[in-house]
Amino acid sequence: MNKRSTLDIDDFVKGIKNQDITTLSRAITLIESKNEQHQTLAKKLLKEILPLTGKSKRIGISGTPGVGKSTFIESFGNFLIDQGLKVAVLAIDPTSYKSGGSILGDKTRMNKLSSNPMSFIRPTPSGTNLGGVASKTRESLLLCEAAGFDIVIVETVGVGQSEVTVSKIVDFFLVLMQPGGGDDLQGIKRGILELADLVAINKADGEGLGMAKLAKSEYESALNILRHNEYWEPSVKLCSGLKGEGLDDIYATINAYYKKMNKDDHLKNKRNEQLLKWLQELFFEKVNQQISKDKDFEKGLEENYKEILEHKISIIEAAEKLFNKVLKK
Repeated sequence: MNKRSTLDIDDFVKGIKNQDITTLSRAITLIESKNEQHQTLAKKLLKEILPLTGKSKRIGISGTPGVGKSTFIESFGNFLIDQGLKVAVLAIDPTSYKSGGSILGDKTRMNKLSSNPMSFIRPTPSGTNLGGVASKTRESLLLCEAAGFDIVIVETVGVGQSEVTVSKIVDFFLVLMQPGGGDDLQGIKRGILELADLVAINKADGEGLGMAKLAKSEYESALNILRHNEYWEPSVKLCSGLKGEGLDDIYATINAYYKKMNKDDHLKNKRNEQLLKWLQELFFEKVNQQISKDKDFEKGLEENYKEILEHKISIIEAAEKLFNKVLKK
């Protein structure tokens, strides 16, 4: 069994180094698997490919429903390929809580981009993870980097909290908005704008151009009153994913961001902070898994819940009592 496992890892590493898309797809399927044997192989694979990672630009893209996110990503992806770059898109896909299945329709939504040999699109079911971000997105991103992709785009489902989670994975966070910014501005959370490194008003063409310019002015005013980091001031750009307009301006802004972030190791420090947060998340995930299997925890949970219903203790006291019992063990 050990011999076979070694051969499997060697084949995966060789295929990824050779930038073989089929091997990359199989590798991501491996790390997404809940099978314990597959997870053991996945850990070995990630360790082997780590020296090949870290060279890609990691870009998160999100936006409100109906903003034209898929159209924009397809146009922007093809634009980047025209610049001689290889582009991977990790599209976080909503998962059904009832069946556990997911739509996985991203390749259909991005027909032209998915057929380009310089691209790779991977729809990933979000599962029940907080914010709709797949638990294996980070690992998938590393595999794409190891496979030689210059740009890795992480697309969120646009459900609010997912933007916060994705911002812990990527270097640059782009928020797409649409004309009619006044209404959007009222509905969008302040926290989302605080995360944005760039706000792009999509559908800025034809009859919508005037409204897009108005929205641009409103978002610029909103960004001015928000506090951002000391080395980058986010801006607002106009674009049209449908007509492929404004993409060069957006790409120039991204390049300017990386130029500034690479100065004085800002990018290196940001990625190091993300690694620390990832380590913390993995630790607490392991703790939760272990506690959920503990029979004394299940018993204590039932006992404390009963006391709460009987009004013998408050829910805060019950939580502390249960915590102390598990902690001592």
